[in-house]
Amino acid sequence: MSKRSKARELALQMLFLVDMNPDVDGDTILHMIQERIDDTEVSRFSWQLFSGTQSHTVEIDAAISAVAKNWSIKRMAPTDRNLLRLGCFELKYLDTPSSVVINEAIDLAKKFGAENSASFVNGILDQLKTSDQDKN
Repeated sequence: MSKRSKARELALQMLFLVDMNPDVDGDTILHMIQERIDDTEVSRFSWQLFSGTQSHTVEIDAAISAVAKNWSIKRMAPTDRNLLRLGCFELKYLDTPSSVVINEAIDLAKKFGAENSASFVNGILDQLKTSDQDKN
C-alpha cells in the first residue's frame, strides 16, 4: 500500500469515526492520525483530507445529492457516504488526478464497504468528476 493510500484509508476511518460519534473533536483526530502514521508528510496529507472534508461537508453533500438520484446522504451506508465525501473533497479541492481519486475510493470501498459499495462509489464519483468538468 502506498503512503498516500494509507493516508486516505486513515482519513476515511477518522471520517467514519466522527460520523458515528459527532462528539469526537478535531484535536483527538489529529492526535490519532499522528499516532498511526509516523511519516510527517503522510500524516499531514491524511489530516488535510480529513479536515478539508469536514470543513466542506455542506458543499460536498450538496454536490453528492445533486448526482445521487434516489439516494439521500442519510440513507447511504456510513462507509459509502464517507468515501464519497472524501473522494468528492479530493476531486474538487485538491489537484489529484480524478482517475487516482476514483481508483483509490474503489479500493477502499472493496476493503471496507458492502458487496455493491465499489460500483456505487465509482458511479457517483464518476458523475461528480463529469459535472466538475462540465463547469470548466
